[in-house]
Amino acid sequence: MLIDLHAHSTASDGTDAPAGVVVAAAAAGLDVVALTDHDTTAGWDEAAAQAASSGIAVVLGSEISARWEGISVHLLSYLQDPDHPALLAEIERTRAARLVRARTMVDLLGEDFDLTWDDVMAQTGADATVGRPHIADALVARGVVPDRSAAFATMLVPSSRYYVPHYAPDAVDAVAAIRAAGGVPVFAHPGADVRGRVVPDDAVAQLAEAGLAGLEVHHRDHGPAQVERLGALAERLGLLVTGSSDYHGSGKPNGLGERTTAPDVLARIEEQGTTAVVRP
Repeated sequence: MLIDLHAHSTASDGTDAPAGVVVAAAAAGLDVVALTDHDTTAGWDEAAAQAASSGIAVVLGSEISARWEGISVHLLSYLQDPDHPALLAEIERTRAARLVRARTMVDLLGEDFDLTWDDVMAQTGADATVGRPHIADALVARGVVPDRSAAFATMLVPSSRYYVPHYAPDAVDAVAAIRAAGGVPVFAHPGADVRGRVVPDDAVAQLAEAGLAGLEVHHRDHGPAQVERLGALAERLGLLVTGSSDYHGSGKPNGLGERTTAPDVLARIEEQGTTAVVRP
């Protein structure tokens, strides 16, 4: 059984519609795919409806933005109640902050490049969580950069003068909110030092005490040393180990199924979650 527990759609910063993610996952030979858009559940209904006709199971989730002492932390929340008030309030606050942040970054970029907010909106799906990838796509469409990767390596990198941070809840509080909503929190790409600073082992231990369920150990942004470190850390803390693609359609080179999760791990996630896995 091939299981990929991290994929994005046009509900956030992917290029495939939610149903398209499910279709693409089936075409890639997967048996199970998780839809985990940034700070939203807007794609859930469409993805779930596609499960039957594509013959593939869908795990409904989100990727929740958080911070630990100023370091960005992304938490994959699986099978939560999408209407739980505490988690929903945090998600809406983060989405609003992302929007303000994106507008500010576009204003800064517009001082030096031919870029407007309308250009960004043209790259953004209806009700999508607006983020840097949409700005990157607008820069590509304007011919400023050749692709998303180039935009993120230059203009959108945190050290750039155009970069603006946004609000995100404390990671410990975010884990607690996910658990309160009946979700199962897994730390996404926790050792991705190519993206910037990563949290130390004692921070992961704090998150585990708060209810963290697992670590996404197997991810393309983890080299062998990080895989070894994170695997040992997960064993020491009694955390689940997952593997995922972090698929974004044509927005990133990540391919569906390039990293996978063991069936027994999915079973344990399903045991802990509130929302059922959608099966064909």
